[in-house]
Order: sequence, then C-alpha cells, then structure tokens
Amino acid sequence: MVEITKIAAKILGKSDKDANRGLAVRLEDLMEQRKNVVLLNFKNKLKTSDKAGDVKSAFKGRGIEMEEIREYSFGDDVRDIDWRVTARKNTPYTKVYNEERDREIFVVLDLSFSMYFGTKKELKSVTASKIAALLGWVAQKNNDRFGAFIFDGQKEWYFKPQNDRAHLLAVLKKIVDVGNKNLSMECTRPNWQKILQLISKSMKSQAAVFLVSDFANFGDQEKKILETISKKSQLFCVDVYDILEQKAPPAGEYMISDMAKNLVFDTRRADFGDEYARFFSEKRAGMKDFCQRFDCKWIEVRTDVPIGEQMKVI
Repeated sequence: MVEITKIAAKILGKSDKDANRGLAVRLEDLMEQRKNVVLLNFKNKLKTSDKAGDVKSAFKGRGIEMEEIREYSFGDDVRDIDWRVTARKNTPYTKVYNEERDREIFVVLDLSFSMYFGTKKELKSVTASKIAALLGWVAQKNNDRFGAFIFDGQKEWYFKPQNDRAHLLAVLKKIVDVGNKNLSMECTRPNWQKILQLISKSMKSQAAVFLVSDFANFGDQEKKILETISKKSQLFCVDVYDILEQKAPPAGEYMISDMAKNLVFDTRRADFGDEYARFFSEKRAGMKDFCQRFDCKWIEVRTDVPIGEQMKVI
C-alpha cells in the first residue's frame, strides 16, 4: 500500500511527506467535518420516521409531546419559539417535539474500486468518506438516528441506525479501516444489485437515504431497485466526481494505470474533447433523469471543491 500511495501522490502532485493526505482516509479529517455542519440546514426538509405514529404525523412535523427546550437555530420553525424562556434568557429558545427527534439518516458509502481515482486534492473515496462523516455529524446535531452501509465492491458492513455518539465514532473508524485497506485491492466489478436489494430490505421506515457514489456501475437493473427504495424512503443520490472525468486534459499522450496494467491514450484528435465530455454527460444525464422521475434529490460533489459549499444544495 505504501508504494501505491507514493505513485498516487506523484499523480496528485504531493510530496512524500504529504503522501497520505487526500489518498488515505484519515480519522482526523472525518472528525473535522463537524465544522461544516453549520453550513447545512436540511433538518426541516427530511421526512419523519413512521415510528412516530399516525397521530403525530398529522401535525406535519410537530409532535404532541415536547422533548426539550433548546436555543433557537437558524431554520427552526418560528412557531415553536418559547416566548417565556426567550424573554427570561434574553435570547431565542425553541421547543423540540418527539417527532422532530425521530428522524433517520442512512448513508450508503461506495468504496469500490472506481472510487480510488483522483487528479486534484484527493481521491473520490476520500471525498465520499468525508461526506458520510458530515452527514453523521449532522444527525448528531439534530438528534437524529444515524445508520450506514459501507460497500467495498466485495464485502459490506451494516450499522443499524442509532442516536449515539459512540455509534457514530464506530462508523467513522470502520470507514477509515475499509477505505485504507482498499488502496491495495484488485479491480473487480461490484454487485450493486445484491447490495441495493439488501438496503431495500433494511429500510423499515421513512429514512433519508444518502447514496454516496460515482455511479460508475449503475445500469437499468440497479435503477429499478433504487426506484423501490425511493418509494419507501427519501433518496438522495450524491455523485462524487473528479474534474478529469468531466473535462479532457490538454492535447497530448497520457498513461493511466490501475497498478495491474497500463494504458496510453492520445487526446490530440480534434474531436476528442467533445466526445470525452459527451461520454461523461450522458452517464450523468441517465441518473439525473432517474432522480427527476422518482422524486430523488441529485447532488454533485467535486473532489477539489470544499464539501460544505457543495452540500448546501440539500
């Protein structure tokens, strides 16, 4: 793995001292995603769990039983402000209800072979891991239950949704373990149909499901299963990509490698740039069209742009 990170570091323009930054998933980077929580505010955009019951659901997000009173945060419903406490404390306080605390955020993290690619700042696998961590910290802040399904293309790890900091840390440590181990894995085509079917069966409530992937191996069969998931959950498709996948490099000859074999390709042909861009856009268009038809949220995240700024669109 050390040799692989050195080779990848040269591709990304990193020194040996900085070889692991942006290539390996580091726990400290996942912990730092807490600071980006303030940039996101989608608490009121998530559906509540069906565990809250039919009676509370009739109140559209405001349950009958009050859980606690806490300081007002930007985006909270002003109708829930407790004016007595606000007057006494001289700062806004809001009421939190049972149903508001009974949401479920579930992340499906793709760490299969195609995610180990990057030309600027970091690999797609690292960006995807940071997104998963950010969503975990958001769940912590909003007192939501957080679950995860980590898939490396061959094996999968399932974490049942819980509202517990120790649980979140266990998920983050597993992401680091899986992400770094896979730097030296062989290229195999992941069986997404099997994994998505498992996820569909695991979703027992109206969870907010974030599928974080590059969607490189998603075809019609995978989309059919995603359709089933979208009907029972609130589905967010987070597309992680590198700028080189969207825009062809300057004219010239380039060598690419998967550490098993090398391939040289020539970008000097006049129409190469247009064909290259068309291939990427057509792949993306298929997933975006799916999301529009089945009321899923499509989010694009580039590896060389700060994650918090891009996830604001939720």
